[in-house]
Amino acid sequence: MSKFEKSQWADSKFSQNYRDEANVYLPFRSQLIGITKSFYNHFISQNTVARILDLGCGDGLFIQELLKSFSPAKIVLVDGSVKMLEAARDRLGNRMNVSFILATFQTLVTNDPLEENFDFIYSSLALHHLPFEEKRNLFAYIHKHLSPGGYFVHYDVVVPPTEKLETWYLSLWRQWIQGHQAKDRGEELLGIPDQYKANPDNIPDTLESQLEVLKDVGFEDVDCYFKYGIFSLFGGSKKSIQRGVL
Repeated sequence: MSKFEKSQWADSKFSQNYRDEANVYLPFRSQLIGITKSFYNHFISQNTVARILDLGCGDGLFIQELLKSFSPAKIVLVDGSVKMLEAARDRLGNRMNVSFILATFQTLVTNDPLEENFDFIYSSLALHHLPFEEKRNLFAYIHKHLSPGGYFVHYDVVVPPTEKLETWYLSLWRQWIQGHQAKDRGEELLGIPDQYKANPDNIPDTLESQLEVLKDVGFEDVDCYFKYGIFSLFGGSKKSIQRGVL
């Protein structure tokens, strides 16, 4: 996806349909948010002045859920869609410690609007729209904007290493949709799994290749934290500053 404004996500109807149906066709969405909150609790919550960046924030669901349990000092939400940011504002309300930035990932890298670093950076189901080299550039940008000791957690679809596994993973996804789909949509949503690569807006890469890039740009503790079929939660940390002993 070289131009966000030419993608489906720039269409207000498409983005609204995503918000309405995400829980139907995204497997274990609430559980993945819960795992990420557990990650935040273990690694970040002790920091009473923690700053959070949500890249491709969508309608702000993750931040809303995070705020039910934690009180970070500052939160910045970034999205390239006006409608998504409006939905996030509506969901989160007016909070002194929450701000919003309208920007594509390409804009972030080439014309950086961020003036500070963050202790926790999160992205969900957004980076698979980027070609591999743009993913690499964004991973490097994220590493640059992490505070020492900070963490990046990324939830996204990934390409399986073999066609055999891909066939099974997509069948798992269809089983989820069949068990959760709204009656009035019938079989319509069952075609969504086929779009994860067929849709020209989507350019997913393998999990292995992305873990390697994270290591290459300087991340430590790189790992996959949870996986279900093609859906993976992974990331890493920025090295802490080592203070000398006098």
